[in-house]
Amino acid sequence: MSVQRVPVGDRLPDFPWDSLAEATATAKSHPDGIVDLSVGTPVDPVAPTIQLALAESAAVPGYPQTKGTPRLRESIVGAMARRFGVEGLDAERDVLPVIGTKEAIAWLPTLLGLSSDHTVMIPELAYPTYEVSAKLAGASVVRRDSLLSVGPQTPALIYLNSPANPHGQVLGVEHLRKFVDFARQRGTIIVSDECYLGLGWEGQRPVSILDPAVCEGDFTNLIAVHSLSKTSNMASYRAGWLAGDGELIQELLEIRRHAGLMNPGPIQAAMVTALEEDGHEHVQKELYRTRREQLRAALENAGFTIEHSEAGLYLWATEGRDGRETVARLAQLGILCAPGDFYGPKGSKHVRVGLTATDEKIEAAVQRLAAGLPE
Repeated sequence: MSVQRVPVGDRLPDFPWDSLAEATATAKSHPDGIVDLSVGTPVDPVAPTIQLALAESAAVPGYPQTKGTPRLRESIVGAMARRFGVEGLDAERDVLPVIGTKEAIAWLPTLLGLSSDHTVMIPELAYPTYEVSAKLAGASVVRRDSLLSVGPQTPALIYLNSPANPHGQVLGVEHLRKFVDFARQRGTIIVSDECYLGLGWEGQRPVSILDPAVCEGDFTNLIAVHSLSKTSNMASYRAGWLAGDGELIQELLEIRRHAGLMNPGPIQAAMVTALEEDGHEHVQKELYRTRREQLRAALENAGFTIEHSEAGLYLWATEGRDGRETVARLAQLGILCAPGDFYGPKGSKHVRVGLTATDEKIEAAVQRLAAGLPE
């Protein structure tokens, strides 16, 4: 008798980007090539100082520390204070480097001991890995943006995302405080995905769940997720970290030590350089600002409405029709974007258009949009 296992298709949703094969082929067939605005992967080079730090540590042969070197942890604490106004983090207990934040998010519910007895609450429009993380742990998933509809069943874990992927909405201090109060009353863990926190464009300033105005310096049941992928172009380095409740961080550290989940030593050295110098981030942000302004104007001139998009690396756009139709229409111009339904049913009439393309590719997209979309 063969061992019976649950097929992966019964455990996890389909990988969203697999459904873009036809649109991708159409966009690639454009005479002047594809402009891929469907993903948030950086296209600009990593700063030379960061590359040098990586190279200078390449000869070190020993195993790295799962908790990160003392200097890396101090660099994380310093950057959180300097860039985001987060005070009071203990470099020994409250921060933990991770091998890219997608991996960290995917395994958080499992590592925190959640199971089929628990519920994970995610935004109605959400980064797909939040749902995947719950399913990997066997937990149930509910989509809610408001605590008013939670009811008597207390979620074990709530994901927040501000600035949000896909739509760039920013949650204000009072909104975040309501979730912090809920966590304190019910014992729920709040995981705040803040990977776009340094990319605010207009409206209210994005703030961390760990900001004193939000949590008053009490990090209990709060975990903030941060990454160098977007603002330092270090997606290939898999360089991120968790910060917040020291007890939860130490629990995660203990499990990750057992599992061998550690950032390579040269990556830790590169992270230190990226965290201790802010100039390269300012330069990169201005590149994205220019691309955003050009692309937004082109989309609006082509008849799109841009909603939210106050921050982050995407424009949340709609023609008022099914988002998959919009994807197909843009693909005929050689422009590939992501359909809004990737992120939840509420996104069915939207598309997510990324800013992560070179200046030349953004200009090509602008020119193609100016020529008009096919009917």
